[in-house]
Amino acid sequence: MSSLLCGAMLGAGWHGLSTLLAPALRLNLRRRLARGRESLASLPQRRGLASRSRPPGLLVWLHAASVGETVALLPVVEQLLDASPALHVLVTTGTVTGNAILHDRLPAMAGQERVIAQFAPLDVPRWGARFLDHWRPDVGALVESELWPNLIAACHARHMPLALLNGRMSDRSLASWRRAACLLARMLSTFAWVMARSAEDAARLQHGGATRIDLIADLKDAAPPLPHDPAALAELRSLLAGRPVWVAASTHEGEDATIIAASTLVRQVVPDALTILIPRHPERGADIAARASAPRRALGQTPAAQDGLWICDTLGEMGLLLALGAPVLMGNSLPGCAGGGHNPLEPARAACPVASGPRIGNFRQAYARMEDGVRFVETPPDIAQWLIPLLQSPEACHRAGARARRHALPDSTLARNIAQALLALGPR
Repeated sequence: MSSLLCGAMLGAGWHGLSTLLAPALRLNLRRRLARGRESLASLPQRRGLASRSRPPGLLVWLHAASVGETVALLPVVEQLLDASPALHVLVTTGTVTGNAILHDRLPAMAGQERVIAQFAPLDVPRWGARFLDHWRPDVGALVESELWPNLIAACHARHMPLALLNGRMSDRSLASWRRAACLLARMLSTFAWVMARSAEDAARLQHGGATRIDLIADLKDAAPPLPHDPAALAELRSLLAGRPVWVAASTHEGEDATIIAASTLVRQVVPDALTILIPRHPERGADIAARASAPRRALGQTPAAQDGLWICDTLGEMGLLLALGAPVLMGNSLPGCAGGGHNPLEPARAACPVASGPRIGNFRQAYARMEDGVRFVETPPDIAQWLIPLLQSPEACHRAGARARRHALPDSTLARNIAQALLALGPR
């Protein structure tokens, strides 16, 4: 059987299966709503029902899965808006947190009234068709590994140029596509322009079937420091009253016990030290706080002098908390969690000393760029050994933060080059 025929058959099979599963997916959306993973606004949009009309003129559609991808896209959005005063940008996300961070960042962006934020439709043929028929994008771009067979096929059927930005394909992902390799090849071959995150990702994408890779770069290299409100930072510093502080950022389930144990060890040497724990998924805040008897920022609670842990389970405040310049341990990297890491360039750009666990497969290139600007830790004693000298000496903390920042300065031209490449795919 030819690869083309195989891909077409698997695509048809996925088309039929996802159609049959549509009622179950609607029920699952309601369940996710009850757990806080969807919102009332997201439910119709996940079925392709738009919340507003399409604006006239050129429309570029960008889709990001969640928070990290959305933040990385913002410099490209700014460059697109700057390219033409008549252009609109539709940005879709796949999570409530991604949508929230987009709404939080847009007011500071010039031309933000020409940005439309929506939730992406699930990969049900009728829902995707409804989405595309309403918005009629002139150009589209998916970020990283958002490969949805029905949606990609629908874009191709409408002759809509589609790009893949920051294309990511791990060895594990490529292996998982083995039984549907011809479907993967069919999808990847339809992209009009591909930007691979790294040379390794480019090789895997080419092996999977991508036929045109025009740029190898990491979209996150273009991101500026995360924004914060100076007045809010002054208020936060006043609240902390000069206490030595460190941050466990974007933590995942399975890491909390290690972080809490490290906090205890640190306080044996630095008694007034405070650990700020920021769960990647804010809904975990209540559970962590209950197990650790810690105050929660989401409830307006602040740490008393005797509290060694503060759960900051709010949205849109990472930039504020990183602006403290305190040592930062990046989550989703310690033994016990799913692993993969998070972007170390974000704390580094805020001049924070940076540490991480060893499980960084999703951000290996960013960590390689950091060189000696990052410290790797695994156990509570490892973390405490890294932290104590930094918390005892503001000068040592400042030097380590400055060293991390030197490795993380943003690429000022990357976002402009990506925007120009996307616009070149559209109508002349």
